[in-house]
Amino acid sequence: MSSPSDTAHPFDDHLGPNPANYQPLTPLSLLARAAHVWPRHTAVIHGGLRRSYAELYDRSRRLASALAAENGWTVRRIKIDDGCYEIDGADADGRRIEVTVHPATLAVIEVEYEDDDGDRRRPDRGGKGND
Repeated sequence: MSSPSDTAHPFDDHLGPNPANYQPLTPLSLLARAAHVWPRHTAVIHGGLRRSYAELYDRSRRLASALAAENGWTVRRIKIDDGCYEIDGADADGRRIEVTVHPATLAVIEVEYEDDDGDRRRPDRGGKGND
């Protein structure tokens, strides 16, 4: 007679990770989720300073926006993708851009822009030189 632990659970068969049952957890996705679910809960305590998840999430998005302003980018949207900030907008010349920013250092990892022909180009990849 087999024990219950020897028998596979029916949900274990043919249910590989997919968008319906699996979402990788990154620090940024955790922060976005926590700000949505527990906006008033304390996220940071540093001495007498306390910040809620909503405040921390708002502050991190404002920092990404400040980086965009410093570079002359017009921001259309800031989202979290693969654990990084992704800034969609336009550069100072009006070209559509997509910039990937490291969440901890705010270093630009990649800049992708659309040229006049509608082709996507990646001129910068985090200081590794131009393609």
